[in-house]
Amino acid sequence: MSATGPDRSSAKLKLAAGAIGIVFGDIGTSPLYAFRETFRGAHSLPIDDLHILGVVSLIFWSMTLVVAIQYVTILMRADNNGQGGSLALVALLSRSMGKTGSSWLVVLLGVAATALFYGDSMITPAISVLSAVEGLTVVNHDLDPFVIPIALGLLIGLFVLQRRGTAKVGAMFAPVMILYFSTIALLGVVQLFNTPEILWALNPWYAIQFFLTDKWFAFLALGSVVLAVTGAEALYSDMGHFGRGPMKLSWFGFVMPCLVINYFGQGAMILGLPDAAAEEAIMSPFFFLAPEAYRLPLVILATCATFIASQAVISGAFSITHQAIQLGFVPRLSIRHTSDEHHGQIYIPVINWALMCAVILLVLTFQNSSNLASAYGIAVTGAMTIDTLLMAALLVGVWKWRWWVAAPVVLTFLIVDGAYFAANLTKVPDGGWFPLLVGAMAFTLLTTWSKGRALMRQRMTEAGLPLDIFAKSARGSTARVPGTAIFMNSGSKGTPSALLHNIKHNKVLHERVIVLTVNIADVPYVGEEDRFSVQELGDGFFRVVLNYGFMQETDVPTALQRHDLCGGQFDMMQTSFFLSRQTLLSAEKPGMMVWREKLFAWMMRNAATPMEFFRLPTNRVVELGSQVEI
Repeated sequence: MSATGPDRSSAKLKLAAGAIGIVFGDIGTSPLYAFRETFRGAHSLPIDDLHILGVVSLIFWSMTLVVAIQYVTILMRADNNGQGGSLALVALLSRSMGKTGSSWLVVLLGVAATALFYGDSMITPAISVLSAVEGLTVVNHDLDPFVIPIALGLLIGLFVLQRRGTAKVGAMFAPVMILYFSTIALLGVVQLFNTPEILWALNPWYAIQFFLTDKWFAFLALGSVVLAVTGAEALYSDMGHFGRGPMKLSWFGFVMPCLVINYFGQGAMILGLPDAAAEEAIMSPFFFLAPEAYRLPLVILATCATFIASQAVISGAFSITHQAIQLGFVPRLSIRHTSDEHHGQIYIPVINWALMCAVILLVLTFQNSSNLASAYGIAVTGAMTIDTLLMAALLVGVWKWRWWVAAPVVLTFLIVDGAYFAANLTKVPDGGWFPLLVGAMAFTLLTTWSKGRALMRQRMTEAGLPLDIFAKSARGSTARVPGTAIFMNSGSKGTPSALLHNIKHNKVLHERVIVLTVNIADVPYVGEEDRFSVQELGDGFFRVVLNYGFMQETDVPTALQRHDLCGGQFDMMQTSFFLSRQTLLSAEKPGMMVWREKLFAWMMRNAATPMEFFRLPTNRVVELGSQVEI
């Protein structure tokens, strides 16, 4: 073994332990309600051997096919320079496929998956924390009136803590989640020894027999069974934080065995109880696994686990919003970095408070986790189905699989994910409309901003004057003053309107004039060696393109001060930044529907200023207005 072998193994184990604390909370807390809802949800099932074995078999094979094979084994190989998730996959596909006829469809699918994620990120904290706190009623029925106030207090506290960052709390996540997974596995093992017959559920025939016997009701049961795999898409999205290797080690080596043992344990417990006792235990089988004396500690541990799971989903909402901003689907928002060491730890106030309001509304409206389960799942299964379609483009367009090899793989997962999605569509009247409504609103906002931004850039380019022509005409005809002027330009061509207005009104130019464009590449990170692209136009004029990856912070002053370019170092006290502020006007032939134009204008007015987004020094910024027709 090489000298670096033990160190590499140790680092991988640490990352794997960290992944258990951060990534697997969502899927790890599903045992609190998934098995219960299959029997006591909107479409309850009889409590007998056929249905218990059939449901446990369905859960096991769903976890194997969807999580273990589709996401962990296949999709995690589709990393965009180490980053995962729907938007990262879309960026990877777009770069590989180029401007083909189907590239727009790939982008649209990725945006739809992102939009559905926001609905999921609202329901997950509500159902997770509420289902854990409801365990108090198993300990003492008199505590029922306190469930909602306690859950709301925990959830509000969770969102208030976000501004402080997760670095300190995150250090506790892994030990708590490892204890949680170990505990639920131990509880399951005890039941397996008592009723080992449940292990027959490993045979997929019991799942098939369930369908052959119940048909329509078995199909409806898929809407609850899928709750056992919610969080699978988060594994792919969070891959960039820990890497494919450590996450696969965590899943196959620890998390999946613990979850499987617990689900089998819940089934074994119900299978081994008399009818009357089984009817009572099925109302909360997760907490009935523990002896009565240990149920309160289990409630506390489960509540901590759901708190961590909710934290992971909220952090995921921040991360995916940051990606969407950088890729041009969301307007600039105020982003605060909560850690000096980890750039991925960010806080976006508007997303945080919007999620908090939505979660409070959900808890007050649905009142208990069973009602929330009716709304949960449709966003997750919708995103899974979209990921399968994107996987088809990946296999054929990027990995160059033969179609006759790719087709059976894609068709298998499309049948599985499509069946789950179809089963969840039956929940729409009972609450499934909520994540669909949130997804539709998010999709409208994302596509409106992207379309409006493209139209605005097109109009500005059409009306713009080529920079080299402007530079030649300005030589000798305008007074020059000491210092550096940086004119921010959204496109890489043309003369910024702020530069034209500066000449028109102030009738001066600085000794060094830089037209600066910040370009966000479709890769997560851009190295320092590729940070700048400089074009000298003569007589103190330069065109500079500053390149960033979609996971990086766009700190323009810091980047400029690190490099000696365009004739010398940048002194921020001798540098002025000129920004253009556009006022939108409706063109005679609008590029968008009028209501979308108004929505785009509202989004522009409420976006963070370029000064804040690019970290420009407030006392060195000049804004000049202009009008644009779209």
